[in-house]
Amino acid sequence: MLKFKSSFRNNCISEGKFFGWWAKSARLTSRLTQINKMGDSVPPLFTFGVIADVQYADIEDGFNFKHTRKRYYRNSLRLLRRANEKWKSEVIQPSFIIQLGDVIDGFNKKYNASERALETVVNELDRSEIGVHHVWGNHEFYNFSRDDLMMSALNSRTVDDTVTEDADESRLHTEESYAYHFSPAPHFRFVVLDAYDLSLIGRKEPSVRYYQAVEIMKAHNNNDDLNNPPVPKGLEQRFVKFNGGFSQGQLDWLDRLLTRSDEKLEKVIVVSHLPVHPYSTDPICLAWNYDGVLSILHSHKCVVCFMAGHDHDGGYYRDSFGVHHLTFEGVIET
Repeated sequence: MLKFKSSFRNNCISEGKFFGWWAKSARLTSRLTQINKMGDSVPPLFTFGVIADVQYADIEDGFNFKHTRKRYYRNSLRLLRRANEKWKSEVIQPSFIIQLGDVIDGFNKKYNASERALETVVNELDRSEIGVHHVWGNHEFYNFSRDDLMMSALNSRTVDDTVTEDADESRLHTEESYAYHFSPAPHFRFVVLDAYDLSLIGRKEPSVRYYQAVEIMKAHNNNDDLNNPPVPKGLEQRFVKFNGGFSQGQLDWLDRLLTRSDEKLEKVIVVSHLPVHPYSTDPICLAWNYDGVLSILHSHKCVVCFMAGHDHDGGYYRDSFGVHHLTFEGVIET
């Protein structure tokens, strides 16, 4: 059982018990009934670990963009090591780890330490000998180009052979979108989304999606520094350079994938660096076109949860369609 506790947003539940994957066979309904009676004596079909916003750098402690929050760059590696030790000590070890993005900090670029920092955290993760599914955040793009990331250890699309089972997936990657899915057990599927598919930092000229991102920002943010939000309050704050969005091609792909999961009676978890529900995060951390993702999630019965990072305070909200929106706290400020 993964238990999440955080400082939650308005209309949110103060504490949520989350994800007991208590299933043993393809006959989920009957089996779950048996398991409810048997309680914790039945081992889970699978478990997994989650960590967000490690943002490691071999530098002295500092502050966030607004200079209001302390960040512990070296200590984040110690906390990652402690997480690894915890995962390895579990009686039933996690089947995989989800790393929700920003695994190293953008300051590494300034000190020409990006490769060294990435090697450090990847080596630490490798010590657990548990497969990791990596999500890409804004700090990945501060350090590396999209081409570099595609060739790096942070490209985990091939971790599970099922990620290429979608014949339509080749259409998604014409501009190298980083989105894929995998199934850790029958009737369960995880979907990794690319929240910087449309982005000023995740795309470069002459990418069509870069120009689309430029148009989006021109329409919403007139500041000289596009990392400053266009308004002091409200959802329009999300139109900043350190956020991004999902291309129409990626949204269409997600819709097709979830349609098949509906037909297969699967339970689906969707993960992204950026949150997509306003009640699960501060508005300044929302994906640009969060509403487009929500519309797709709500049109499919298979979706159980959406997990994200980016907002270091974390958050939780169960929406009116029963989808759990879980935003994990950032390691870097711990």
